[in-house]
Amino acid sequence: MPKNMLNRAHSRPLTKQRRIAAVAGVAAFGTAAVALSAAVGHDGTVTTGAPAATAQVSSGLVLKNVKGTFTGREGADNVKLDTLAARKKAADAAAVAKAAKQKQAAARKAARQHSAVQAATRSTQRLDIQPVAAKTYANNLDGWIRQALSIMKAKGIPGSYSGLHRNIMRESSGNPLAINNWDINAVNGIPSKGLLQVIPPTFSAYHVPGTSWNIYDPVANITAAANYAAHRYGSIDNVNSAY
Repeated sequence: MPKNMLNRAHSRPLTKQRRIAAVAGVAAFGTAAVALSAAVGHDGTVTTGAPAATAQVSSGLVLKNVKGTFTGREGADNVKLDTLAARKKAADAAAVAKAAKQKQAAARKAARQHSAVQAATRSTQRLDIQPVAAKTYANNLDGWIRQALSIMKAKGIPGSYSGLHRNIMRESSGNPLAINNWDINAVNGIPSKGLLQVIPPTFSAYHVPGTSWNIYDPVANITAAANYAAHRYGSIDNVNSAY
């Protein structure tokens, strides 16, 4: 029992000393920590504690400014790119408009050239057209009948080659100067004359425009007689005797 009491008495002072030593150790550790937190400045001085934090804050501000600088440059580059794109778009639009104008101008030029070619072609065609010579007929009974038929056709007077030829041969034997001085017409002073033996009043009444007024003219005599026969008999083809 007494031995245990002595041990307890000696143990208390030791405990207090240990506490003092612990405090001293903590203080020393804190000093060391402060010392370890010291930083060397640009001028070779040592900065501890709050100054180090200040340096850290300052470094943060610098980084923020750098970031802002890069952002500003990027925005400027974007503006430049947008400007270049706008210029290129405007240039492309101008090129398209220019091409369209050139195409229109080429089309107008081609149209003018086409018109000029057509005009030249028409002019050449007009020059190439030769005047059609009037058809000529033989100066004989065949030629007189054919020429009379051409005029009759143009005037709408009916008759055929055979009808004309048959009546001419019966009336005058094909003599354009034939004249009848013995029938009733001759007695009355208006003898029948020409290829188809037409009296002057009938010739004047049924004369075909464009032919001679000479009753002995073969073509004029035939067309006037055929015109008269068409009005009275329907056609010279229907005449088979004196008419």
